[in-house]
Amino acid sequence: MAKKEIKHPEKEKSTGAYSAGVEIDGWVFVSGQGPLDSKTAEVIRGSIEEETLLALSHIEKILRAAGCTLHDVVKSTVHLSDIKDFDRFNAVYKNFFKDVSVLPARTTVQSVLWGGIKVEIDVVAKKS
Repeated sequence: MAKKEIKHPEKEKSTGAYSAGVEIDGWVFVSGQGPLDSKTAEVIRGSIEEETLLALSHIEKILRAAGCTLHDVVKSTVHLSDIKDFDRFNAVYKNFFKDVSVLPARTTVQSVLWGGIKVEIDVVAKKS
C-alpha cells in the first residue's frame, strides 16, 4: 500500500504543503483546485463560470497524470464562496461531465476561500 504522489503536469509553484494528488491502491485523491495560474500560482479572477472551468481543467490534468479520466471520478466536494452562485456553477460542472454516464456523488457547501477565489473543487477517483 505505497502512496504515490501525482503532480500537476503544468504546475511550477505550489501554494501550500500538499500534493496535487495522491494514489493508493488504485484510488486517486485530487486536492482542492481553484482558479490559479499553473506557472505563477497566482489567482486568476473571473466569473464563477470561468473560475469553475479553470478548476475543473486542473483536476482533469491531474487525473490524466494519474492515468484516470473524468469517467473514473466517484466523488467531488465543491466549496463556493457564495452559494448564490450554485446554479451558474452547476451549469458549467454539468457540461464538463456531460459525457460521463454516471455522475460523481457530490457535496457542495459555502465556504470562506483562500485568496478571494469563488470556487474550489476536489475529487476522488478509482482507476478502472
